Amino acid sequence: MHITGSTVLIVVDFQGGSIDHIPDGQQPTADHFERVAMRDRAKALISQCRDTDIPVVWIQEVHKPHLQDIGRELDGSEGPHCVEGWEGTPIADGLVPTADEFHIPKRRYSAFFGTELDIVLKAYKAESVILIGGFTDICVLYTAIDAHQRDFHVRVVTDIVGGSSKQAHDDALEMVRYVQRNSLVTSDDVSAWLAQQPALV
Repeated sequence: MHITGSTVLIVVDFQGGSIDHIPDGQQPTADHFERVAMRDRAKALISQCRDTDIPVVWIQEVHKPHLQDIGRELDGSEGPHCVEGWEGTPIADGLVPTADEFHIPKRRYSAFFGTELDIVLKAYKAESVILIGGFTDICVLYTAIDAHQRDFHVRVVTDIVGGSSKQAHDDALEMVRYVQRNSLVTSDDVSAWLAQQPALV
């Protein structure tokens, strides 16, 4: 895997709160196991980035309970989502920003829209961004396209993003690949690249 210049890992809406918890009387589903596995791959990648001084920036969609800030997002299929105080709004258990990492809330799907992400990436002199999180076909896609339009090299980690459906996930990845031919990578690709970076002393 080739990455150009200074790089930042962006964790996009890796939310869901207590994803390990299975309600009493319910059996774990294949989707549950995949969400936990994806979270664990994210933990490993974040840890490796920290060990090699690759900045990690956290994005979290969040809305006020009165929904004055949600706008046209209610016109889509999701309905109200990522509302303060709701069980699925917090960052997924096991994923915790450190005190020196930027944790940026957003009110729209793209992590760039109306946020300080541009300022943060400029502060890091970033040329490339690595994206993980969800949904592939919504927040990851819109963030990837906005990053592309800002002339960042974009790498989407295909096994640490999840879509609203398998078809939507695949279609969104194809859209990203269409605008940047080398943009799709796996966690193994990124891990191998990070292993070649100098470790912190």
